[in-house]
Amino acid sequence: MKYSGWPEPGELVVGKVDEIEDFGVFIDLEEYEDKRGLVHVSEVASGWIKNVRDHVNVGQTVVCKVFDVDEGSQQIDLSIKDVNEHQRSDKIQDWKNEQKADKWMSLAFGEEMTDEQYTQIANELYAEFGSIYDGFEQAAIHGGEALESTELSDDEIDALVETARENVSVPYVNVTGYVDLRSPGKHGVDGIKEALKAAEGNGDIPDEVELDVTYVGAPEYRIKVRAPNYKTAEAQLEESVARAQVAMEEVGGTADFHRDRHTDDE
Repeated sequence: MKYSGWPEPGELVVGKVDEIEDFGVFIDLEEYEDKRGLVHVSEVASGWIKNVRDHVNVGQTVVCKVFDVDEGSQQIDLSIKDVNEHQRSDKIQDWKNEQKADKWMSLAFGEEMTDEQYTQIANELYAEFGSIYDGFEQAAIHGGEALESTELSDDEIDALVETARENVSVPYVNVTGYVDLRSPGKHGVDGIKEALKAAEGNGDIPDEVELDVTYVGAPEYRIKVRAPNYKTAEAQLEESVARAQVAMEEVGGTADFHRDRHTDDE
C-alpha cells in the first residue's frame, strides 16, 4: 500500500524513471500515491553531463534524496547523485521488504481488508518495530509475545503470527524453554544426568541446529535452541523436552516444562 501523504526533505525514496528531458528527469515515486518528482540535470550525476540518457533510462528504478517539497505547487525536488551506493542498496532492500510485508498483510487479513484497518495495524507495527516487515519478522521469531505491548486485538495478533510463521524466513532464530527435573530416591542424581543427556540429543541433533542445556538452579535447567527457522527451533525444543520426560519417567521422576524462568520469590 502506498502512502497518501508527502515525503519529507532529506528522506530517501524509491522511484521509477518516467520521463527524460534535457533539463532533468521525472520520477514516479513508488512509495507515495500519485506523487511525482523532478531530478534536475545537475542532480543526476556528479560532473558535467552531456546527455542525461547516458545516466538513466525510462523505466529504471532509482533511489533519490528529497531536496524540497512544495505541496502548493505539487512539486518535489529530488537528487540521484546525493545517494551513495550503500544508501541505495539499503533503501532498495527496505523497499522490497515492505512490498513483501504488504502482501503478508493481505494474506493475514484478506483482500477485503479496509484501508482504515490496514493503517491502524501498520501504525502499531511501525510504532513498535520501525516497519511492517520487522513486525512480521519479530512475530515469526517470538510469536504473540512480540506483539503484546501493541494495541492490536487478540485476533489480529493471531493472524499476524500465523502468517509470519508461514511466510517469514529469518537467518537464525533462538527459542528458550525451561524444564524442572525431579527424581526421588538414591538414584535421583544419576537419573537427572541421564535426562540431561537425553535432552541434549545424545549427539543426534541436526547439523544446522544448536541445542544447549544449562543449569539454572535446582531443579531448573534451561534449554536453548538456535535453528534456521522458527518451526525447526520449536520442534527441536519440544523433542528435547520429550526425551527428558521419558528419561525421568523411567526412574520414577518428573520433567515439567515451562517457558519462563522461575524467580527466587516464586
